[in-house]
Amino acid sequence: MLSAFVLLLACLGLGVGVARYARPPIGLAQALNWWVIQIALPALVLGIVPSLHFDTALWFLVVTQWGVFFGAWALIDWVGARAHWSRGTIGGLILVTGLGNTSFLGYPLLEALRGRAGLQLGVVADQLGCFIMLAVGGVLVAARYGGATVTPTEMLRRVLLFPAFIALVVGVIAGQLGGWPDMLATMLDRFALTLVPLALFSVGLRFKLKPQPGQWAPVALALSWKLLLAPLLALGLALLTGVGGAVMSIGILQTAMAPMISAAILADQHHLDPPLANTVLGVGILLSLITVPLWSLALP
Repeated sequence: MLSAFVLLLACLGLGVGVARYARPPIGLAQALNWWVIQIALPALVLGIVPSLHFDTALWFLVVTQWGVFFGAWALIDWVGARAHWSRGTIGGLILVTGLGNTSFLGYPLLEALRGRAGLQLGVVADQLGCFIMLAVGGVLVAARYGGATVTPTEMLRRVLLFPAFIALVVGVIAGQLGGWPDMLATMLDRFALTLVPLALFSVGLRFKLKPQPGQWAPVALALSWKLLLAPLLALGLALLTGVGGAVMSIGILQTAMAPMISAAILADQHHLDPPLANTVLGVGILLSLITVPLWSLALP
């Protein structure tokens, strides 16, 4: 576990260092993201989903991600109205507070802290929970607070054509048919191995931490929800419903992940206070490298 966590930090730190001192080619982060999203992430999903044991408790992985998003929406909207924040600030905070980095950071952290079995469950939380909220809820927030236009057809298209979601469906079918031939399974594993270093290196390339005066109150609110309150509520839900074991632990850990990079990008695209969204993102990534392992130690 320690060596995997050191690799995680090394890839992240290398990305930060290259962005600051090495003058990387323009578009490098976008190119790496393309490979991760189009090749490595689908390969990972295709490789691990056929061996995933499905049971009724998996609802917890999905519902907790939806709860993080809608809970953040209710909290930020309520506080923002009373604090007289602009609609752009409220919308941007909802995005980075409600959407977690359950893949680019979540997968490496889960594999380092909980092994392959934890990663399998993390894929369910990410693809059926957080990704659905990005494709549907994120667009709704952009429409409400940023004036974007959105149609149900467009939201459905975003979900159904996302490569990792297609891989999830194909992986489930493959599992029902007995899994992949050994040669294909080995090839998928080789492609999937590129995900962790490239994803974390890309996160490092995009890392920015330039707080501005007046940002700390909304940043504190956002990260208190994302890193502490949301996982606590997920734990409460697990205790109330009798969900336990690995499903409970992975569900809570995925709710505790740092804000999603794509959420900050969405905030930027729709002019939803991008400087604040990027500050929440940067501080959240740093703090989560401490808080997520602490959550893992506290959970069974």
